[in-house]
Order: sequence, then structure tokens, then C-alpha cells
Amino acid sequence: MTDADTVTDADTPSARVALEGLGKRYGDVVALDDLTLTVEPGELVVLVGPSGSGKSTALRILAGLEEATSGRVLVAGRDVTRVAPHRRDVAMVFQDYALYPHLTARDNLAFGPRVRREPAAAVTARVERVAVQLGLDGLLDRYPDQLSGGQQQRVALARAMVREPAVFLMDEPLSNLDAQLRLAARAEIVELHRRLGTTTVYVTHDQAEAMTMGDRVAVLADGRLQQVGPPQAVYDAPANRFVAGFIGSPPMNLVAGGGALGGEPGTVVGVRPEDLHPDPTGAVALTVTVVEALGSETVLAGHSGDGSRLTVRTGPRSPCRPGDVVRLAVDSARRHRFDAATGRRLP
Repeated sequence: MTDADTVTDADTPSARVALEGLGKRYGDVVALDDLTLTVEPGELVVLVGPSGSGKSTALRILAGLEEATSGRVLVAGRDVTRVAPHRRDVAMVFQDYALYPHLTARDNLAFGPRVRREPAAAVTARVERVAVQLGLDGLLDRYPDQLSGGQQQRVALARAMVREPAVFLMDEPLSNLDAQLRLAARAEIVELHRRLGTTTVYVTHDQAEAMTMGDRVAVLADGRLQQVGPPQAVYDAPANRFVAGFIGSPPMNLVAGGGALGGEPGTVVGVRPEDLHPDPTGAVALTVTVVEALGSETVLAGHSGDGSRLTVRTGPRSPCRPGDVVRLAVDSARRHRFDAATGRRLP
């Protein structure tokens, strides 16, 4: 590696990231297929998809932990496709936190800068500042096994922050936390991103995380980019049947055209659960089989007269019980149409 291969710090706290035609194969298995995606300076983009969709592979190629079969990676306008990970000016937060168990939280935070032989005083000052930002200043002398899962997650974030990179890479950093702690940590990461303004690429399989955290979301399936855009835009206008069924909880109701939700043969009609409304004059009769009372809302699941399974989101304290028949009205303005053969969205 020559000096020309070294990527220096960007002039700004964040950098533009570009993935251009990335491909990755493992023998006959295609993990990534021509992935092209741009992340603007200061943006938080979430890569979301099911297991095996290629999202973590894309992140690891961006970090330099895996080599692309084709395509290239640019950070701050520099081609880093063949550049070593530590010279890319990126910092990664792993799913398992990857903390050194024999080092205190303080030494975990300082490890990277010390290896790079940065001035000790500057490293100490940076560690103290970041620890205060993340509420770790009283925990720096503890070892990882003396910290809770949430505290370990913050140490992992702090370690990345101490590097002061141009790009943060986060590979499902909240997946090991319980549900309540995950919600709190999710808010902390969003607040941290807004405060620091550092370009961030975040990987998750949890579409709720993607919707609430990302400036934009990029939906992947089978190694291919399905759709990218602001979360609400992707939710309101899914590009294809896969995105429609994956984004949203409960997922969109998808029924063959000509069935309970209308439409014509050769299409698939989609309606979000919140766009089916209980109405005594409604055209759809739903036989309720499951009632999920969630406190703030009630989700009804059942089947229509033609056997189509439907899910309906209603208000709290619904009087419905399993076995009841509820008539539903379809909000025609919120009905989606997809080609039955290709899955593409129809106008």
C-alpha cells in the first residue's frame, strides 16, 4: 500500500458515501447484486431487509472487512475499495459490541487512538468528553462484565465517537437489548446523530427501527435494492409487493385482484390495516379470529367471505370478540395495486 492509498480525515465532520454497482458472490451464491446507493454528508440512512438480504454484507464491504466482487466504494470522493479498514476514516459499531473484556470502559474507548499513537493528553480529553456526552463518566473504570447491556452498547458507541470518523457504521447495535431498553437506545442514537451530524449507515432487520430512525431507508431483498426514500414515502408508496409486505406492522393486506379488496384479475390489491374501517354499510364482511388488545389500539385478524386473510387496526377498547362478524369499508384512495406477475407497483 502506498501513501496515495491512505484516506485522510475529511475537511468536514461528515462525508459523502457512494456505493457504485457493488456485487458480492460466495461461489454460486449472490449476496449483493449491483447495489448502487449514495449517502449524503450528515445523513442517516438505514439498510433494512430480512435475513440474507445483503444488508450486513454491504456494510462490511463499506467498512473494508469484506472485499467486493465488483463495483467500488467512495468515501468523501475517494475510492477506498482497496484501502485497509483503518485508513477509511470510518468507525463501526458491531452487533455484539466487540468490547475487550480485559480492559476497562476507559481503556476500551482509548484503545484505537493509542494504537495510532495519538498524543495521550488529546486522547484522554476526548475520552472524558465523549463519556460525559453518553452518560458514561461514572462507569469508565468498570470492566464490560460489570456493565449492563445498555451500558455496553453506549461504550461501543462512545468508542466509535472517540475516533471522530467521517462515517459511522452500525450493524444491528440494538438487537441484543430487551424491547424497552431498545426503544430508549433508539432515541439516544437519533439524538446523538442530530447533535454530531456525522454521516451514518445503520443496518437492521427491524422495520420499526428503520421507520423511526432513518432520514432515508433503503430496502434490500435477495441482495438487490428494492426501494430507497424517506420512511413515510416508502410506507405510503411501496415500489413493489415485497416492500409493501415488509414495511409496516402489521403488514399490508395483500389480496388477489377481484377478491375482497376489489381490483381486477392479474393484479394484487394492497390495503394497510389502518385503511380498513369498521362500517355497518361496508362491502367487506370480516369474521374475526384473533383480537390483539395493545392498549393504545386494537388489531383484529380474520378472514373475509372469499377466504382472504385480513388484518384491521382500530382504536383502543374494541368490543369485538373472536367469532364476531365485522363489516369493513375500504379507503379507495389508500388502495395499492401491484402486477401479479412481476410484483411491481401499478399506477
